[in-house]
Amino acid sequence: MAKQKDYIRKGAEAPAEFLDRTVLTAQRLTADLPANDLVKRTGDYWHMLGPGLTTGASDDDPSGIATYSQTGAQFGYHFLWMAAWTFPLTAIVQEMCARIGLVTGRGLAGNIRVHFNRRVMYICAMLLFAANAVNIGADLGAMAKASQLINPRLEFGWLVAGFTVFALGMQIFTPYVRYARYLKWLALVLLAYVFSALLAHLNWHTVLSHAFIPDVHVGKQWAIILCAILGTTISPYLFFWQTSQEVEEQILQGKITQHERRNVTAKEDIKSMRIDVWSGMFLSNLVMFFIIAACGGILYSHGITNITSASQAAEALRPFAGDSTYFLFAVGIIGTGLLAIPVLAGSSSYALSENFRWREGLYRPLGQAHAFYGVIIISMLAGLGLNFLGFDPIKTLIYAAFLNGLVAPVILALIVLISSNKKIMGRWTNRRHTTLAGWLITALMASAGVVGLVSLLG
Repeated sequence: MAKQKDYIRKGAEAPAEFLDRTVLTAQRLTADLPANDLVKRTGDYWHMLGPGLTTGASDDDPSGIATYSQTGAQFGYHFLWMAAWTFPLTAIVQEMCARIGLVTGRGLAGNIRVHFNRRVMYICAMLLFAANAVNIGADLGAMAKASQLINPRLEFGWLVAGFTVFALGMQIFTPYVRYARYLKWLALVLLAYVFSALLAHLNWHTVLSHAFIPDVHVGKQWAIILCAILGTTISPYLFFWQTSQEVEEQILQGKITQHERRNVTAKEDIKSMRIDVWSGMFLSNLVMFFIIAACGGILYSHGITNITSASQAAEALRPFAGDSTYFLFAVGIIGTGLLAIPVLAGSSSYALSENFRWREGLYRPLGQAHAFYGVIIISMLAGLGLNFLGFDPIKTLIYAAFLNGLVAPVILALIVLISSNKKIMGRWTNRRHTTLAGWLITALMASAGVVGLVSLLG
């Protein structure tokens, strides 16, 4: 350093070796600064996020937003605690799914086909396809309605068709590396709901007093909303997508064959996956919390207790919460739809393709996986058609939730059995408390399905 100062003092040009040494010294000093360390840690954390983040974010699709909005409008803050209590449940399930994908190198449907009765998976896959198609239709309609909130002159039919074509184009013609990156960044649109609630000037002391302590009542409406929240938050399409995306990520790393993927799971891989999954589900439940809080603090307190869609929630919030909350709510509907629709269609395709042993994977071009992309196209077109057949969107979502209620407990039971089987999972089998939690979640979803069936028939 003294020689370097001497060169500067004389106005001479320092030799290259001194310049190189100076740069290296500066880099070392900069790396030690707390601010740069924070930036580096943040960058490393963001790089670690992937399938878990996009899966968690896609859980808050427009249909889910409508459910949470109705929950807040009808019951105020009384169901806020569900966000905190369902967070570990959803994360445990998704972690089991991710671990199955990482360790076996095969998707969830493929594992079920190999280790259990194929007929069970055929029935579940077809029910999943039907439920997902209905959800896709509802989400497309919600995105179109939200676009009309921003610009009323836009035509509903053209908007629905345009969103369908755009989503298909992204799934079919965008390379998976770029496509996964888009989904990852798109997950950040969920923060619109956090900001919309913060801008609504809620009484946060009252909000937080309802955030963690369960407030349980006996009654049909309470039971229906409880089941709706569970069905929306712990959805079967998330199980299949999470597992298959872990496999896709391994393939991107050059592990092409299943044998290569089965024999490379390291402790660092499991640790990164766990951070990714729990981060994604935390974001999902955080957004759920803020949506219920916003609608509970504004709509419920003003006597607006019947919300039938996410776009209606945005319209209802505007007179009381202002244009900023209204705009963020509308933008959030469009963004979450763009994120969730490919996940819905993709999960159906993974489930059916792995069942029938078709070539599958978003990393493959269309020419190598006709059947896989064919299922995606049919799912999207079926969802598009539902918007022009005059079906009541709320009733169709109820039926979709009912189908999910039938599928979820069966798939959950199989997930627990696979992830706790040492012959399949080796050293990465479930710990005892994870298995117990898995069976508890399965029992909860089975109960929710029974209550949903009774409510539907009643």
